[in-house]
Amino acid sequence: MQIAGEILTIHRNAACVAGAIRPDNLLSMQTTAEEGRVRTVVSGTKLRSVIASVDDYLMNLAIAEELCNYGSQ
Repeated sequence: MQIAGEILTIHRNAACVAGAIRPDNLLSMQTTAEEGRVRTVVSGTKLRSVIASVDDYLMNLAIAEELCNYGSQ
């Protein structure tokens, strides 16, 4: 079974957030910044692995957002 999904979030400094989060991506994840949004595509063959990857990604996203907001002040 192939599982795929997209996470799209809006950020004041999307390029910073995408740049901060991209190094933590697994091979099955692609992150880009486009027009104030961060877009991450996640794929995999095992549901539990995809869920764990998304969970980790969301935690990293929250930290990247804080870091980029702090750095722009």
